Amino acid sequence: MGEPHGAADLPTRERAWSLLTEYTEKPGLLGHALAVEAAMRAYARRFGEDEHAWGLLGLLHDFDYERWPTPADHPFRGVEILERQGYPAWFRRAILSHASYSGVPRESAAERALFACDELCGFLTACALVTPERSLRSVRVPSVRKKMKAKAFAASVNRQDIEDGAASLELPLDEHIAFVLEALCGVAEELGLAGSSG
Repeated sequence: MGEPHGAADLPTRERAWSLLTEYTEKPGLLGHALAVEAAMRAYARRFGEDEHAWGLLGLLHDFDYERWPTPADHPFRGVEILERQGYPAWFRRAILSHASYSGVPRESAAERALFACDELCGFLTACALVTPERSLRSVRVPSVRKKMKAKAFAASVNRQDIEDGAASLELPLDEHIAFVLEALCGVAEELGLAGSSG
């Protein structure tokens, strides 16, 4: 059940990046946007969906978070801005659906993928940062699973969301972790997580 619209009714990535950087300055949040974009593009390829459209969802899903981080505002403020900028209804709905408290159920493949990638990207970044090389390529699935059980590690990341995300894509958790990790390795340089050897 793909989206009825694709990239035709969306702006260029350059315009989306400009919107992101207008509202987001923190390197960690920009890195998260790039990570989720990469994961979403990879899943779009896997599922035969529109890579540009899915990538922009990943890039912009948290663009309002730095300015309005509370559940009362995020992602609602961002969606209002997206509407004013002409982003289509399906795109705005997907952004709303990634926040479980928004009351918008995840129905489309893009909505489920965005939810599945969001917390996991944050967790994989945290895993990479504690490797001796600070490298995504040093992260292994078994160590990710082990760290998921350590409640003190990356405590702000919701483990249940990671598990539910994989289930919503009908993928085993290990396969989901490995797939997203591979996608992030592809942009490790941009994320500053390519390790000392680069």
